[in-house]
Amino acid sequence: MCLSRSLASVTAAVCLVISLSYEAMPHARVDAPGAAASELFGASCRSKVTGSRVTTYCHNPYPRTDGVRLHIECDRWWDLDTDGAEVAAGPAQTVRLTGRCWKEVRSVWVSHRKLAR
Repeated sequence: MCLSRSLASVTAAVCLVISLSYEAMPHARVDAPGAAASELFGASCRSKVTGSRVTTYCHNPYPRTDGVRLHIECDRWWDLDTDGAEVAAGPAQTVRLTGRCWKEVRSVWVSHRKLAR
């Protein structure tokens, strides 16, 4: 009897949690046509490390200009990490960013910033 009573309370608790989580789920929002397209932002970037050199290509398919910067973290403690200059990637434009370490490259990433039109 005790087992069936505890099983019933566990079942009731699970049903309550499931129903609450469904209500808390985000629902699709309908926006005006074209509103979502104006909010899209961010160039797509591909990086290639060859030895100690880094080459990155960023393509911006969106209508807003993206300011991209290449950041390189070098593996050796005495090798200086670099933060490249910001380059404007305009709509439908591909830009090339390059940099290097003296020895090995530990990591590479690109930062993005919305630029004024």
